[in-house]
Amino acid sequence: MAESSNWTHLHAQLHRTLLQRQILPSNQRLLVAVSGGQDSVCLFKLLLDLQPKWHWHLAIAHCDHRWRSDSEANANHVENIAKSWGISYYLQTASDISKTEAAARHWRYQALTEIAIAHNYPYIVTGHTASDRAETLLYNLIRGSGADGLSALIWTRPLADFRLPILDFRLRNAGENPKSQISANFRLENQDKNSQSKIQNLKSKIYLVRPLLEITRSQTGEFCQEQKLPIWEDATNQDFKYARNRIRSELLPYLETHFNPKAQQALAQTAELLRADVEYLELAASDLLQRAMSPMEDSPQVNFQLPVKLSRSCLREAPLALQRRAMRQLLQQILPSAPSFDSVEKLTSLIAAPNRSQTDPFPGGAIARVENPWIFINI
Repeated sequence: MAESSNWTHLHAQLHRTLLQRQILPSNQRLLVAVSGGQDSVCLFKLLLDLQPKWHWHLAIAHCDHRWRSDSEANANHVENIAKSWGISYYLQTASDISKTEAAARHWRYQALTEIAIAHNYPYIVTGHTASDRAETLLYNLIRGSGADGLSALIWTRPLADFRLPILDFRLRNAGENPKSQISANFRLENQDKNSQSKIQNLKSKIYLVRPLLEITRSQTGEFCQEQKLPIWEDATNQDFKYARNRIRSELLPYLETHFNPKAQQALAQTAELLRADVEYLELAASDLLQRAMSPMEDSPQVNFQLPVKLSRSCLREAPLALQRRAMRQLLQQILPSAPSFDSVEKLTSLIAAPNRSQTDPFPGGAIARVENPWIFINI
């Protein structure tokens, strides 16, 4: 498209980001999650204006959690936006009302993935901003998270993988009883024939992409005002029983007033720096774990199924940071739920513990014990 009077600074910034990061390739089908709020509407308008440059096929998806009395009206509002722009619209409505934000987020990503599978959209795009990244960093910092949690909002990550016959799509840290959540296992054989026929490449993934992580919420608000875009105001954003709303409305403004007027950008930058560190450390820890694991006598292959046998001498040579990450990666594979800090610490402590030391049971019943020069993990 020609850079007309409608071509704004945000258009140029997003276009530059996409060129640099290569997170949304050209000629792709993009499913854009639109809540009706300023961030998601701003995102879609930007993508729509950039479409002639990138040749995407765009569609809008809306997830109705049924949390609010006006949620149906909200969904109708988003549908009207899609119609006004001549864009395909998909609605997913929750059958059960989620009790927590974590459960709602879990259901929302599953709903979006189901739409993407059924209609062949390899990219799901959301309107998370630098402000969301700053809020997430503060929220997780207060909860005692490490670098992984502080850099949790990343530019892109796979949501579902079609390279396996059974898609095992599990969102970590859902924070709910599994019985209250919708199962996140997608079995291709259970998809109807029409849905299967729309999945063109079974060796591909569905990716979640967040292209606005360098743009703040105030910028998306200004853009929507300038473009006269129809915004749906979500009343729950003012409900302070949600910690994120209090961070957004009270903590961040306080930091900007008394410490740094660009606190949101600074915190988002910290998250970006931490993300690069985390990716490097995860790769190094994965290499350490592979070197430390030995095949059991009845199995010539190294795998992540119990029982597991680890070389203490190999692990002792590594820095503590890598020891912890390697042990966490292992526990993520063998435990029924995401490992806690305490679980990681008690397994890591066995690297230098006296012979015959052992842990109390991990969730699921596994116990780790020292038999020099090894750590054995078994039920």
